Amino acid sequence: MTAFLFELTFLLAAPFWALMILLPKWSWTHRIVSSPLIALPIVAIYGVLVAGSFGEVWPAVTNPTLDGIQALLGTPEGAAAGWAHFIAFDLFVGRWSYLDSRKRGIPVLLMAPILLLTILLGPVGLAVYLAVRPWWREPLG
Repeated sequence: MTAFLFELTFLLAAPFWALMILLPKWSWTHRIVSSPLIALPIVAIYGVLVAGSFGEVWPAVTNPTLDGIQALLGTPEGAAAGWAHFIAFDLFVGRWSYLDSRKRGIPVLLMAPILLLTILLGPVGLAVYLAVRPWWREPLG
């Protein structure tokens, strides 16, 4: 079950990434991605994985130590939950970057690699977007 949930996590996120990167100007992309609920199925997977290991997760996150987090993530359940956590937050950040970039008129050819970075290395993609963002001002009104 854990392996299935691990595989399902990215499969649920991939269509939204494809829309934002490959069809950024399509009207349905904006309609679909405008909903913060696109991350909800992945959040549900995370919830299932954490609920199944709550006795190990709770102590590790309420009193984190490097050894404790390493031990937690070193299990199949912990790794799958960590993956779901990454994917959910990366998708939410990618969604925000996409929507914000559309308002600001940031070129889609610039956003595509930034969104790709966000998928692969979440915080790096966010940092690059935050560095690019000030060059385009959001229109007034």
